[in-house]
Amino acid sequence: MKVMVFVKATPNSEAGLLPSDEATQKMFTEMGKFNEDLAKAGIIQAADGLKPSSAGKRLTFTDNGHASVIDGPFAETKELVAGFWIWEVKSLDEAVEWAKRCPNPMPGEEGVLEIRPFYGMDDFEHLMTDEIREREGRVRKIVERQQKPKVKAKAKANTKPKTKVKMKAKAKPAKRKPARAKSKK
Repeated sequence: MKVMVFVKATPNSEAGLLPSDEATQKMFTEMGKFNEDLAKAGIIQAADGLKPSSAGKRLTFTDNGHASVIDGPFAETKELVAGFWIWEVKSLDEAVEWAKRCPNPMPGEEGVLEIRPFYGMDDFEHLMTDEIREREGRVRKIVERQQKPKVKAKAKANTKPKTKVKMKAKAKPAKRKPARAKSKK
């Protein structure tokens, strides 16, 4: 079962305020150990912290295809997210047990985690047509192909080159054209 674990924002995290250097360092140390335990157990798939909503955008959509963009910050702090993990667990109960081990993600404040399971394609099986299944399969293959080079690139980046000359000879960035969305008219 794949779940997303949200770290809920607080007024201080939304203001970009960190606790004292000592408290922040302690939180990073404890969180690093927690993440390492998650990794060793094969649970963690991704994790990151988010900047305050003042650095973000919100989009609203209508059924006629109109999209409106709203600049942050956004009002309801308790509804905002300050970070996340993606975990692969056996059950929601297992996710809760792991979450209970998490150090307080908001030192000096009440930290809140929210766990939400992902939908799987089987949840929508009654709506699936062959065309939708084929498209979903194509999209997944594209994403998998895109992820593989990133993993290899990270592995190469983590190895020290023996000489700068060799590194320059091997380093040929892949040309990538940005994907352009088709506009609805």
